[in-house]
Amino acid sequence: MSLIENVKIKARADIKKIVLPEGDEIRTVKAASIIRDEKIAVPVLIGDPSKVEATAKEAGADISGIEIIDPLTSEKAEGYASALYEIRKNKGVTEEDAKNIVKDPMYFGIMMVKTGDADGLVSGAVHSTGDMLRPALQIIKTAPGTKVVSSCFLMDGLKEDIGHNGLLVYADCVVMPCPTAEELAHIAVSAAGTAKKLCGIEEPKVALLSFSTKGSAKHELVNKVAEAVEIAHTLAPDLELDGEMQFDAAIIPEIGASKAKGSSVAGHANVLVFPDLQAGNIGYKITQRLTGCDAVAVLQGLDKPCNDLSRGCSVEDIVATVALTAVQAQ
Repeated sequence: MSLIENVKIKARADIKKIVLPEGDEIRTVKAASIIRDEKIAVPVLIGDPSKVEATAKEAGADISGIEIIDPLTSEKAEGYASALYEIRKNKGVTEEDAKNIVKDPMYFGIMMVKTGDADGLVSGAVHSTGDMLRPALQIIKTAPGTKVVSSCFLMDGLKEDIGHNGLLVYADCVVMPCPTAEELAHIAVSAAGTAKKLCGIEEPKVALLSFSTKGSAKHELVNKVAEAVEIAHTLAPDLELDGEMQFDAAIIPEIGASKAKGSSVAGHANVLVFPDLQAGNIGYKITQRLTGCDAVAVLQGLDKPCNDLSRGCSVEDIVATVALTAVQAQ
């Protein structure tokens, strides 16, 4: 059974309300119909009802029974504006500004999640990552004990002897361009939590990657990763985590045993933490394109789950991301 099939089963066990702020986008409308029919979550579409319904008609999608909310006419708008003003007044946002801001479907959806009127949010079919992440960081903020919002790619469908039965978790491939050692440590700990919650990996084995394994090369970039390992051990002392480590030493037992003797992670890693965004983004794309595996992204570190799509996403991608978001919210 694939990762997403397992995630859908988990999502159905405790159904959550997930808001879709791109409510009049054709793939989003189609996905909402599937999400409702498969009982993965309770989808909420944000937008002008007439435009949403016209899009559904064009798509041949049945959206009967799916809640559609127009930020311009919603009775919740005034309360959201007041809440937003309290959150952002120290940043110069006036009450009038707040009233105008919550008319934006993205901000309205984020406020739904912040106030508990929805459990999570998924966007990105039209908007950029920054369009969603900016209000999420301003309003929802990071989870207690977490200093960094980052991403994981769940790489599913690799050879079964790699990672966790052919599944690897890659971090960070989307958000943090050049993390400090402390930020890298927080990304590693968050990635282990994602591996447990979403992937069913009961014992994450986290490798912090570099072009060096255990001091085989000397460079300030290597030092940063080694420092991140030490910090991560203090943040999560019971977590199986090691580094710095080359990619092959992390996932191939024979090479791990040779290059990092005595490491319980080397050769058996199922969570791989890249030293910066260039490495992470290049690494996940190479893996995806050369192996044909599935690559599904989630954000981690926010106090409540919000996830981003690629603007080239398919209907199936939206459905899968909603399922993942629903499980994050459980």
